[in-house]
Amino acid sequence: MAAVIKTPEEIEKMRVSGRMAAQVLEMIGPYVKKGVTTDELNQICHDYIRNEFKAYPAPLNYHGFPKSICTSVNHVICHGIPSDKKLKDGDIINIDVTVRFDEDSTDPDHPHGYHGDTSKMFFVGKPSILAQRLVKITQECMYKAIEIVKPGTRLGDIGAIIQKHAESHGYSVVQEYCGHGIGKTFHEDPQIVHYGKAGTGEELQAGMCITIEPMINAGKRHSKLLKDNWTVVTKDRSLSAQWEHTLLITDNGVEILTLRNDEDFPRVIEHK
Repeated sequence: MAAVIKTPEEIEKMRVSGRMAAQVLEMIGPYVKKGVTTDELNQICHDYIRNEFKAYPAPLNYHGFPKSICTSVNHVICHGIPSDKKLKDGDIINIDVTVRFDEDSTDPDHPHGYHGDTSKMFFVGKPSILAQRLVKITQECMYKAIEIVKPGTRLGDIGAIIQKHAESHGYSVVQEYCGHGIGKTFHEDPQIVHYGKAGTGEELQAGMCITIEPMINAGKRHSKLLKDNWTVVTKDRSLSAQWEHTLLITDNGVEILTLRNDEDFPRVIEHK
């Protein structure tokens, strides 16, 4: 299936949803602390999305997912289901938020809305030096990939730069899960894998919206799906980290649609 090119009107709606998703992560930070449950974090995010934005948390009931956000703690790679388990000092947690919204919709669930998808790593108390380093390098992997995004960049270029940076620090890249196109559909073509060979794969085009969301393990790359059919963990139980942004490919570069105010990184990158 061909990539979906967004119209100027659709791009504006993607900007709105992206900013909403970013604000959810900005809002939830102070609540991430020792003793809170991931289900409590889920409820806070759910209420904020519904009440503050009149939008819809896209993960809820998506292919049967039971909650409004994903909370992936320590050795959980992705798709962790919020629960009554309390966070403890030293934990690292990824909170993954997707907001669906269309200002022209009269349906509170915005069934045909546009998606903003983003995630951030949070520390609970004082994490280990290993955990801090993994989280930092994983964010660098995402930023390095974003910096090369422009029309003509190939998907293999994105994967290669992420893989090179992660492996140069002794880490491994999860290969079973990937980024994706995004728009009116939560997951569109193309798939954006986070490993690969430069100069290969589909070329990005202006007007595409994609996510880049590297999942990097401190140990080996292999993953295991738990019996809930959602939660993915590292097979060797090593720590895992992930960061994610929704991006618009512009005529000469990239715009980050989900950039937060706490990030020291440009929202728009232009290439000569």
